[in-house]
Amino acid sequence: MTPPDPSAAGQRPATGLRHGAERLAATLPPLLAEAERLASAVMLGAHGRRRAGRGDEFWQYRAADPGDAARDIDWRRSGRSDTHFVREHEWQAAQSVALWVDDGRSMDYSGDSRARPTKAERARLLGLALAVLLIRGGERVGLADGALPPRAGQVQLARLAQALSDASGEDYGRPVISGLPHHGRAVFLSDFLGDPAPVEAAVTAAAERGVRGAMVQILDPVEESFPFDGRTIFESMGGALRHETLKAGELRTRYLDRLAERRDRLERLARLTGWQFTPHHTDAPALGGLIWLYHALEGGR
Repeated sequence: MTPPDPSAAGQRPATGLRHGAERLAATLPPLLAEAERLASAVMLGAHGRRRAGRGDEFWQYRAADPGDAARDIDWRRSGRSDTHFVREHEWQAAQSVALWVDDGRSMDYSGDSRARPTKAERARLLGLALAVLLIRGGERVGLADGALPPRAGQVQLARLAQALSDASGEDYGRPVISGLPHHGRAVFLSDFLGDPAPVEAAVTAAAERGVRGAMVQILDPVEESFPFDGRTIFESMGGALRHETLKAGELRTRYLDRLAERRDRLERLARLTGWQFTPHHTDAPALGGLIWLYHALEGGR
């Protein structure tokens, strides 16, 4: 969103930005409000790389990210190479964090209880609450697919909330990392029950760019216990897959073995790439998942 012209609107730019954020936030009160409440339960640590001072001391050059404005490019330094560089001052040396929140239909599952949130609802809440914490700490947050480049501010939170409310029509989501900033951080929130190859390719490619991150596998407790028995029809949330059996109980051991194998594969991927991994269940408090994510990003610096 372009801030209103102060001379035309008769107001300061900061006031216009605040009003713009309020207008965007007004359309999405439940998710934003819940994320703010969850974030307020976490004590802010020393996240971010801001330093004391007026911000007039040179800090470093860094490669330009897709979200950087042309006015921020140091053209003299960029002229000596094929890459555009931004000249950062101390107060500007903030970390860029990109989110991938799985929007596949499988995330709409909420097991056998309407009292539990769906996996999608928990993933969106964790992603947005983490963005609240990071932006409060001076960081920039965006989406891994590049649709929303990393930025700071309340307006960005409203844009993230709106973007995270969209869902795709596919059974299982696939991460797109075209918007990952080099040497930044990334967070993947998914059930990781689809084809593991796209996830492995994305995390490996991110690590090659110097991106460290965290994966959270969000599952409903029913998916962990497989309480089914007798005649049962299993159908994917999008309807693309369907299986009927008269002896569901006989599938329990095979299913649980496959689930454990998938988790081991994700843990191994995290070890090989320097990322971190944890499971999270929708019947557990969201606060625990948020705290883990926050400290996982701090530890991956």
